[in-house]
Amino acid sequence: MLNKIVIMGRLTKDPELRKAGDTPVCSFSIACDRDFKNKSGEKETDFFDVVVWRKKAEVVAKYFAKGRMAVVEGRIQNRDWEGRDGEKRRSTEIVADNVYFGDSKPRSKDGDSEAEGQTPDDFVPDFNEEDGELPF
Repeated sequence: MLNKIVIMGRLTKDPELRKAGDTPVCSFSIACDRDFKNKSGEKETDFFDVVVWRKKAEVVAKYFAKGRMAVVEGRIQNRDWEGRDGEKRRSTEIVADNVYFGDSKPRSKDGDSEAEGQTPDDFVPDFNEEDGELPF
């Protein structure tokens, strides 16, 4: 079976970092414009919920923010849950394997552009075999 998705869009709000037990998990929503216009001549937008886990979750929470362009690579997953009213619900979300910057970092007040062209993997420390531990 194949379950693979790649989307590019803008974050609709700042990523939310939390812990599931001891494991970091980050959630955010991404807005993707459709390639065509509707009958009114306007482009429509689709919104997708995204979840990313572990070290990459921490990196996304630190370096991404509302309005930033992101490229998300992962898989689609359905999650069943029960609402406060006791009704069964289902959510469809993207579980990200990789999240990349889709734009250069917005310019700071002094005009410098930081982290241009970098991916979250550029911020993950290198593994040192002598340490005996993985960095993520």
